Amino acid sequence: MRLDNLLAQEKISRKAMKQALLKGEILVDGCPARSLAQNIDTGLQELLFQDRIIHGYEHTYLMLHKPAGVVTANKDKELPTVMDLLPPDIQSDKLYAVGRLDRDTTGLLLLTDNGPLGFQLLHPQYHVDKTYHVEVNGLLTPDHIQAFQKGIVFLDGTNCKPASLEILSASPSHSQTSITISEGKFHQVKKMFLSVGVKVTSLKRTYFGPWSLDDNLQEGDYRPLNSEELASIRDFLRKSG
Repeated sequence: MRLDNLLAQEKISRKAMKQALLKGEILVDGCPARSLAQNIDTGLQELLFQDRIIHGYEHTYLMLHKPAGVVTANKDKELPTVMDLLPPDIQSDKLYAVGRLDRDTTGLLLLTDNGPLGFQLLHPQYHVDKTYHVEVNGLLTPDHIQAFQKGIVFLDGTNCKPASLEILSASPSHSQTSITISEGKFHQVKKMFLSVGVKVTSLKRTYFGPWSLDDNLQEGDYRPLNSEELASIRDFLRKSG
């Protein structure tokens, strides 16, 4: 939640907020707040306003292993959504997926009700890497690794930033690879491989920033982030405030 919104819930006036900010009297984990627009989670961070502890609001953070056939949306009139995978007592209009995965794409999704965090994780300014396990219907070679490192150009002329490609197995009819990108263009991974002459037949996100898909989490299952994963959330909040 934005710092100003959080303090407003404590009946603190805008004028008092600005004065306290200028005087360094708003502390987040012991450090002066940088902006009233700073994203704060009092469940993960200590917030002091003029030496008074502000408890505020604790956000929800979940990891979901998205299966194929499910759309990344809160509601859909025809298709099952990722929210339908959650029990009714956890479902909420405030909860949403950070970024989207195509209907046929599986893997890691973060779900949260911390809106500013989701915006920051997807903003190009922060360069949050995403890693996918990809299977394609053709042969991948070291030349493809170099092409991805230079930056793929879509068939329509759109330029992509350099990406890291690791070939796991390769044959004339089927190759497996791991690709890491720092962008989120529409159908980006699929279009990148089409641009080099092969088609994606299977796509699974395994990493989103510092968060990795839990090997024990079955498709369609979810769990709250553990303490180590929450620490990564806290670190990101500190860096991006």
